[in-house]
Amino acid sequence: MRDYSENKETCGTICLKYLLFIFNFFFWLAGGAVMAVGIWTLAEKSDYISLLQSNTYMATAYILVVAGVVVMITGILGCCATFREQRSLLRVYFILLLCIFLLEVIAGILAYIYYQQFFPMSPQLNTELKQNLKETMTQKYMKPEEVSVTSAVDKLQQEFKCCGSHNASDWSDSEWIKSPDALNRKFPDSCCKTVTDKCGQRDHPSNIYKEGGCITKLENFIQEHLKIIGAVGIGIAFVQIFGMLFTCCLYRNLKSEPY
Repeated sequence: MRDYSENKETCGTICLKYLLFIFNFFFWLAGGAVMAVGIWTLAEKSDYISLLQSNTYMATAYILVVAGVVVMITGILGCCATFREQRSLLRVYFILLLCIFLLEVIAGILAYIYYQQFFPMSPQLNTELKQNLKETMTQKYMKPEEVSVTSAVDKLQQEFKCCGSHNASDWSDSEWIKSPDALNRKFPDSCCKTVTDKCGQRDHPSNIYKEGGCITKLENFIQEHLKIIGAVGIGIAFVQIFGMLFTCCLYRNLKSEPY
């Protein structure tokens, strides 16, 4: 009877080991995906996102990168802990899983806060955010000390094929457009459908993106990106529940290892 019990326990431990190994493999891949989303956000979108005067969105991206790196390291540690059958390593592994879970929860909360900030229920607050973007574009564009803003505005208008915050007429309030430095431009050259030097001098729908402002297109982009961040976070958090359960079960099945 004792031998049967030991064999049954050994069989259960082996099954748990392989389940945890499979989990760690997919967990490692998920970590790479999370890190890629964070890096993509920072590398490709951070410049014009900075125009919104909010650090919450950027903080969410940094958390995703950190969480992705920790996930990949944790996946490797989990494999080592599983096959070496050391309870001490399993404890460290479980703590890391818990920390990652908390990071994902924080990222989710920040994403929600940012969503409420950028897409509030109150139309008045939403109008204020749009007005802030207009002021940033019209007052800081082409200022010598605001090179990053200028670059961000140009990239925003070209990538989203838009002109101005609300519409192209916003640029009539621009300090740069009113100055001699604009060389009679009515819009920045980045508003042109085909960018050439001084193309912003010609005010015609065939030349300038007149329909729709950048703020609406930026809103749509952020909405979609927040959905991606939320889906990735929820998906990995759901998978982690199984990982923590497998770890607890294996921990109980293993005999204590000497330190």
